[in-house]
Amino acid sequence: MNKDQRIALLSIPAAILIGWGFAVAGSGGIEADLGSSPFAIAVLLAFLLQWIAFVPAYLRKTEGFFDLVGSVSYILATVTVLVLSGDIDARSALLALMVLVWASRLGYFLFKRIHKAGKDGRFDSIKTCFIRFLAAWTLQGMWITFTAAAAWAMITSGQKEPLGVFAVVGSLLWLAGFLIEVVADHQKSQFKANRKNKEDFIRSGLWSRSRHPNYFGEILLWTGVAVIAIPVLQDWQWVTLSSPFLVAILLTRVSGIPLLENRADDKWGGQEDYEAYKRSTPVLVPRLR
Repeated sequence: MNKDQRIALLSIPAAILIGWGFAVAGSGGIEADLGSSPFAIAVLLAFLLQWIAFVPAYLRKTEGFFDLVGSVSYILATVTVLVLSGDIDARSALLALMVLVWASRLGYFLFKRIHKAGKDGRFDSIKTCFIRFLAAWTLQGMWITFTAAAAWAMITSGQKEPLGVFAVVGSLLWLAGFLIEVVADHQKSQFKANRKNKEDFIRSGLWSRSRHPNYFGEILLWTGVAVIAIPVLQDWQWVTLSSPFLVAILLTRVSGIPLLENRADDKWGGQEDYEAYKRSTPVLVPRLR
């Protein structure tokens, strides 16, 4: 077993442990009955759907429906907490709508992109290895859990409050992040659709102000979700406010930006225009001028 396989093997129980921790916190603490907790059931569903989908994906050695399963998992888990919670107020409906709209849009975009490209380069060395591919699917279950945690905790909270300042601020943050992500994805898709740009890198539109504007939008919108949830969180549920911080850490330090930066450096590193672009353009937070 090589180093990558050992890391993958360790990441599986680590992801499950993190998921369990969020299930406990979101359900109200260690004394909670996880078997009847809508939050815990949503977490279990998020992981189970990944493991079920992993079987045909591994047998076919394909990543073709990885992102689609992730989006469907967000949708089903969020609908589950809504249905099981019963008492749906305006804040619950708002947060559920935000998660459903974001998941549907991104899932469709990524599914269309991968089927147009024929593959996702992130999985080239992973999908043929049982442990590493299983780890990728398990980590997606963890990702779903901690990104949606604040929304699920709010929806399942016994505390209800009318919409107010937090809802307005959070909604504006979510909308700004969502629009940035949508526009950045569209601009990159249009850029890649032009055959003249096949061997070039994007440096126009939002990509002239940030090297990863889509990830900035992602972090911003989940921050908005957490802000909306603040007024009704109680006790252990406050742990779920770590959601946007974990999203930021994972995207900037683990699986998002570092992988893409390394791939870009391998392809264009040393080229004068690319090095100038890197010097003048922030990695994440867009420059205003």
